[in-house]
Amino acid sequence: MAKDFKRSSVTVGRRRLDGDLFSPPRPAGLVIFAHGSGSSRFSPRNVFVAESLVARGFATLLFDLLHPEESEDRRNVFDIALLAGRLQEAIGWASRESEIGDLRIGLFGASTGAAAALVAAAQEPLPIAAVVSRGGRPDLAGESLPQVKSPTLLIVGGFDHEVLELNQWALRRLRCEARLDVVPGATHLFEEPGTLEHVAQIAGDWFVEHVPGANERPPA
Repeated sequence: MAKDFKRSSVTVGRRRLDGDLFSPPRPAGLVIFAHGSGSSRFSPRNVFVAESLVARGFATLLFDLLHPEESEDRRNVFDIALLAGRLQEAIGWASRESEIGDLRIGLFGASTGAAAALVAAAQEPLPIAAVVSRGGRPDLAGESLPQVKSPTLLIVGGFDHEVLELNQWALRRLRCEARLDVVPGATHLFEEPGTLEHVAQIAGDWFVEHVPGANERPPA
């Protein structure tokens, strides 16, 4: 992670969802994370990617989309409309915060969080600069897929065969700039050596390319 950054515990939106905000000096943008089913803001894989983005100059927000008692109901965990609404609540909260309110926003989703990110991007009145899905279920975004205008990167492990097919299906329905990257030798959780680093690199490249001004940011 960048040597000089600030980590803040935050409460997000009117539902006061717990979150962690990482901010480097002069952030190039803000990437909001949407974790997948059975996970939380402490997901080690999302934290790893978030730290790599901080090192590249982005502020990152990891937050719990559900309260603990809500997550006990498995229907909530797979309720994409509910999760997308919580993500939109976080986007609205961020836009009103003095330190990050002027930053362009990107979304990073994993598993069901990827579908929530795409639905939020399709519905959000504030423009979303870019979306990245890691091992995601973009197919669960359904009818929202053709409405997404944000440049979208889908990342799937080469050995994650079923999810790869679902991502190929979703890619054909996206009408925005979109790309599917397959990480060789990786399974669903990218636990193989070097595969999560690969995810962090190509996700960072995508945000640098598509968040306005990010590629002009001088090194910290």
